[in-house]
Amino acid sequence: MSENRGTKQKPKSQQSSQPWLHQKSGVIQEFGTVKQFPLGLSHDARMYSCQRLSRVLADTQMLYALYKKHHWLMRGATFYQLHLLLDKHASEQLELVDALAERMQTLGGVAVGDPRHAAEITSVPRPPDGVEEVPAMLSRLLEAHEIILIEAHDIAARTEELGDDGTNDLLVSEVIRTGELQCWFLAEHLVDTPLVRV
Repeated sequence: MSENRGTKQKPKSQQSSQPWLHQKSGVIQEFGTVKQFPLGLSHDARMYSCQRLSRVLADTQMLYALYKKHHWLMRGATFYQLHLLLDKHASEQLELVDALAERMQTLGGVAVGDPRHAAEITSVPRPPDGVEEVPAMLSRLLEAHEIILIEAHDIAARTEELGDDGTNDLLVSEVIRTGELQCWFLAEHLVDTPLVRV
């Protein structure tokens, strides 16, 4: 008889490869709360960062979705270039979504993971369901970026005061720098420079 070293195994008659489906659970941590981790940061600092990051995360999720929508709906002579550019920007925003969510989890918070929840708390205006003209789509992306950048600058300054260097670094090094660069690329497409002159 083999020795069991601390792992309980079901008797052979109860073992099965059948998954236990349709499991349910109560909420084990409410949104808007933080649990304690040994991070050297006060509860108040971590709570503040998570509350503010929730909005940035929701806004970034909406910006990502806008980029994908406009990537699909591009039109006109610069379709190919903008189609590729918007997809590249979308991928970069998706990386930010993950980084922001993981920062919230690292602080002991609960990240906004459901797009319906993100839609409830975002500041980014909802676009029409149909297709807008290309300059309007690009302007809409720039407006969403500015909403995020204004918020990120404010949070970065406050988290620095609170000693939350990790959140400050994420906002400055990733959210702000990525957003500013993407704004530059988008804004240059709104300069009125005809492809041909008559």
